[in-house]
Amino acid sequence: MLSMLNANTALYVWLGILGFFVIIIAIFVGIVPISVWIRAMVSGAHISAIRLVGMKLRHIEVGMVVDSYINAKKAGVELTIDDLETHYMAGGNVERVVDALITAHGAKIALSVETAKAIDLANRDILAAVKQSVNPVVITTPEISAVAKDGIELRVKARVTVQSNINKLIGGAGEDTIIARVGEGIVTTVGSAESHEDVLENPDLISKTVLNKGLDSGTAFTILSIDIADIDVGRNIGAKLQAERAEADMQIAQAKAEERRAMAIAAEQEMRAKTQEMRANLLNAESEVPKAISVAFSNGHIGVLDYYKMQNILADTNMRNSLSGGERTTKKNKTNKD
Repeated sequence: MLSMLNANTALYVWLGILGFFVIIIAIFVGIVPISVWIRAMVSGAHISAIRLVGMKLRHIEVGMVVDSYINAKKAGVELTIDDLETHYMAGGNVERVVDALITAHGAKIALSVETAKAIDLANRDILAAVKQSVNPVVITTPEISAVAKDGIELRVKARVTVQSNINKLIGGAGEDTIIARVGEGIVTTVGSAESHEDVLENPDLISKTVLNKGLDSGTAFTILSIDIADIDVGRNIGAKLQAERAEADMQIAQAKAEERRAMAIAAEQEMRAKTQEMRANLLNAESEVPKAISVAFSNGHIGVLDYYKMQNILADTNMRNSLSGGERTTKKNKTNKD
């Protein structure tokens, strides 16, 4: 009876131990992503189970980060799981960074893990930049209007072949700056040409001049070539400007002539006013003559004979004036009739 009791007790103990281990295994399986851990072990990218548990507790997407780490290791890229963890927690795109590092490693482009992470956190497409470093892209400028010295407008389109400069990707200007600088160079080159025909005969003159200006300075690109895609002859800007200038000069001349006319009319009116004033003064002076004569009579300075003699002289003068005025009037009438 005692032996049977001992056997049952031993059985219960072993069942308890077995249950304990089952619980431990269940807890371990529930916490540790077993499939991810096995995948990393098989791929040669060893990651401890404790590290996986810690990643899970930090709310890191364990499967994506581990798969990216495995891809990097398989491609020969030197990085650590810590690099990917910190980049994920900083809000970066782990998969894109790893793909960029793999592409750069395969193309023999020097790109460090820290640089790739910094570029990604700066909201620049690191993968596209690496691909543009491997395969340069062509940027087509919009139609750019420029005027040569002879006044003829030329409309130019250019194709700019650029390659990404990884070292200047952070803080470097983008494609819009390249287009603006190329447009400025085209306007300057065409504007310095003596004739638009010179530009049409040698379109490569624009490419060489613009390319030598170092337009990629301070940008995230290196300009490899600038090719002129199309040149069209536009308006005769010089003739239009001359016509507008002549029209403006004519309006200025008309304004000045009108001003002189107004001044002449004003001067004429002023002279008429002065004439009227002088006539009034004359009449005023003539009205004083009778007074002076009466005073002279009263004082005995003149006699009756002197007065009549003076009247005869005045009558003779008036007659002569009337005769001379009549002859002038007759001549004027004859002239008008002719």
